[in-house]
Amino acid sequence: MKKNNWIYFLEKQWQTIALCAVCLCLSLAVVSSFESRTAEAFASSDWGLSFGITGAAPQGNVSQEELSLYNARYIANTQERKIYLTFDAGYENGYTEQILDILKQHEVSATFFLVEHYMDTAPELVKRMADEGHTVANHTASHPDMSKISSAAELQKELSAVEERYREITGQEMKKLYRPPQGKYSITNLEHAKELGYTTLFWSLAYADWDNNNQPKPQNAIQKLNGRIHNGAIVLLHSTSKTNAQILDQLIRDWKGMGYTFGSVEDLIFS
Repeated sequence: MKKNNWIYFLEKQWQTIALCAVCLCLSLAVVSSFESRTAEAFASSDWGLSFGITGAAPQGNVSQEELSLYNARYIANTQERKIYLTFDAGYENGYTEQILDILKQHEVSATFFLVEHYMDTAPELVKRMADEGHTVANHTASHPDMSKISSAAELQKELSAVEERYREITGQEMKKLYRPPQGKYSITNLEHAKELGYTTLFWSLAYADWDNNNQPKPQNAIQKLNGRIHNGAIVLLHSTSKTNAQILDQLIRDWKGMGYTFGSVEDLIFS
């Protein structure tokens, strides 16, 4: 090969190497940018939602795509006219039997996120939930602020205590499904929950129903919930709420009348 041809060949090789280097740098920049955005999104320790058009799915302060990296979810398939009922309970307030009666009447399954205290004080209701086909899931033993728990061992202790109590009451294994109390979370305990085989479940619809000294008026609650229901909704209600016991029958009738069907979170997560 002549000298000029060698020079031309080497120049082409260096151009190729330089182009590859630029592509690599751009790829690393994209990954770095994504990781930066993800870390920024998870900097908040409180789950939050932003609603727009009536009937449309809300935006979480972390996207479903980002949550999926940590085996977490807040919404189901928004192309399906299906909704998922969930209830949180730290204690029994006298309304769960009525709620279970209504669910049974309408043949709707729900998921109950329970703490250890509930298991200890209302084991007969826990057993009824399981016997009637509802999913009983983990709301931690002591209802702590999970954003402040950074130890995998401490998280496991919180979850294992509820698992063991459920096993004692029902003779069954609890599904690996967990909801952080009050929606407080951190990227660290989401990672730890994933490592323990858990799915973390947030929600895409809720309202201020938890204050027993300031319960919403039933009609106002129905109006708010009906105005924000959407395809693939994971609905959070508190079974301690008197208002929820009063409105649940009407809510189910209304949502069925809008063309919604009710799915099981267990089928959504584990099937």
